[in-house]
Amino acid sequence: MHHSNAVNRLNRLPIARFHKITLLAVSFAYFFEFADINTFATTAPQLVDLWGITVDQVAYVTSLSFVGMFIGSVVASTIADRWGRKNALIYTTLCFGVFSLASAFSWDIVSMGVFRVLTSAGLAAMTVVAVIYVNEVYPAAVRGKYQAYAIVIGICGTPATNLIASAVVPLTDWSWRLVYLWGSLGLLFVFFTRHLKESPRWHESRGEYGAADAILTEIEAQVALEKGPLPEAPPPVDEARPAKASPRLLLKKKYLGPTVLLAVVWVTQTIGFFGYSSWAPTLLAKEGFSVEKSVFYVALTTVGAPLGSLLAALVTDRFERKWCLVAFGTVIALCGLLYGLTFNPILIVVFGFLVNFFERGYTALGYAYSPELFDTQSRSLGTGVSYGLGRLSNAAGPLIIAGLYHRTGYQSVFLFIAATWILGAVALAIFGPRTRPARTAAAERPRAVV
Repeated sequence: MHHSNAVNRLNRLPIARFHKITLLAVSFAYFFEFADINTFATTAPQLVDLWGITVDQVAYVTSLSFVGMFIGSVVASTIADRWGRKNALIYTTLCFGVFSLASAFSWDIVSMGVFRVLTSAGLAAMTVVAVIYVNEVYPAAVRGKYQAYAIVIGICGTPATNLIASAVVPLTDWSWRLVYLWGSLGLLFVFFTRHLKESPRWHESRGEYGAADAILTEIEAQVALEKGPLPEAPPPVDEARPAKASPRLLLKKKYLGPTVLLAVVWVTQTIGFFGYSSWAPTLLAKEGFSVEKSVFYVALTTVGAPLGSLLAALVTDRFERKWCLVAFGTVIALCGLLYGLTFNPILIVVFGFLVNFFERGYTALGYAYSPELFDTQSRSLGTGVSYGLGRLSNAAGPLIIAGLYHRTGYQSVFLFIAATWILGAVALAIFGPRTRPARTAAAERPRAVV
């Protein structure tokens, strides 16, 4: 067999039980990724009181966590290419679950910092692998929608964590540890592993056409049994087997443009969103709100997150993703600025709700948009490096925010955050390539940014 025709055979499948089980598994991993990603932010105000740590120390832990995310993102692209998308998804999910559990037993800010860096590496690695996995398993015409559906379910982990934290953190001097125990429940992902299939496109990219065909045949049999006879797949396009991807590949003209653009997108998204979500509880507490109220207000705002992902699911395959991202980024900048200009509790919740609503929609759109700018050979590497650079940028973000807060006050933080969102929107508007909602096999080739 010289070609397993994975792209065309997957693209002509109707959505069936196989896709729904995969959606449930990926959503579960996303749920505890989003549940875990802000655990330190929700417990930091209490640790400031209990351990006597400073805003600067909170900034250092947050900053180093994003260094961990960069490392995790880059490592993810390597293990996803070497061990397969399925295995990489399993290992990275277990990784962040184990280190979140370890965080529950932290004894000082140094041990907490170490465990959070390792947890963050696992979180970012899992995200990169999950984005690639969904992109390669679902039909092209609906992959954006199902990427967003996974985040609709997964993002519920954020308000769940914040509401749990608002209830348990104030109870006793040790109850903050329960927040990290909650985040570690991602370890239960092991119960989904036997239901997942390896990406046939990964096997095909390695020249393992027999393995790819075996998985495709199994998937097709399951879908046909449920949905009836399947239409014939278009014939494959004969292509040379791609060479092993190396970091130098991204320096080629056709890959460099998308990589730089997506790095800008993820840098501005990371600083813009995590600058808000990681700091909101602590800064509100510093501005006179009690720990209980600051955590509770932020918990209420995150209720908007799953609704924003649902909005993304409705628009992602109907409208050009590039322009959806531009519109969402602009609205986030405005709402985030208004959030920082008020101390009225109701308006804090309203504008914070809108920030979470549109930002999680933006993230869902970005997860669908990013891998579409690369072909199979470069997808894992390009997605991992660009996403990782975004996370690495926030090693400086918390330090910038802490410096702004000390020198020019609370509101300057939100002026800075709004500016980062506008920068990302402008970059997309000018340089972002279009990606059609329904893409053919021919569209799998990378597009140069013009």
